[in-house]
Amino acid sequence: MKTENYFTTLSQIDCTEHLEKKGKFSYLSWAWAVKRLREVAPTATWHVKRFDGVPYLKTDCGFFVEVEVTVQGLPLSQIHPILNNQNKPIAEPNSFDINTSIQRCLVKAIALHGLGLYIYAGEDLPEVPEKQISPQQIGAIKVNIKKLATLRKVDEDTIKAHLSISDIKELTYTQAENILKKSSKWVVTAQKEQEVLSETNPASAHSSVESA
Repeated sequence: MKTENYFTTLSQIDCTEHLEKKGKFSYLSWAWAVKRLREVAPTATWHVKRFDGVPYLKTDCGFFVEVEVTVQGLPLSQIHPILNNQNKPIAEPNSFDINTSIQRCLVKAIALHGLGLYIYAGEDLPEVPEKQISPQQIGAIKVNIKKLATLRKVDEDTIKAHLSISDIKELTYTQAENILKKSSKWVVTAQKEQEVLSETNPASAHSSVESA
């Protein structure tokens, strides 16, 4: 990993799925943040600053903690007030409050190196391009449409309408997956219905399928 690239690498990681909600505020999981940081920068270290031997600073305006994260020799520190879940200062924090604030401070210090920085910058979550339909999905959907049209004795456009398809190639990967599952179930159902009709009344099976 090149020194000049680590910030870019970290800042481009999508953290959306690892945000935790507390009250009306969102936080990035500290355990996941540390894991991703170490995956990108294995030699990264962090240090919780002590104030007269304790991991917090008491001032006239509240309690604070400070964490320093070093990546490739570059130390960056973050100071964080000890807050509750409503982001209000805690007048008399206990050990749990202090530990929670240290974890939040650690995540913010890591963000200074790029990971999840957009969250604290108030920016929108990065857009992740929707995965497009694959050739295999297109082929499988076409096969199911043809089977259903044959089994139900209707044209393929009718089947497409029931599946809400205007243009198969314009579907996203997720949409195609859902349509493929639905159409596959329909095919199985139609085949079973035809088999039952054939067993109970072979002579009228053909005409019954036409009216299905």
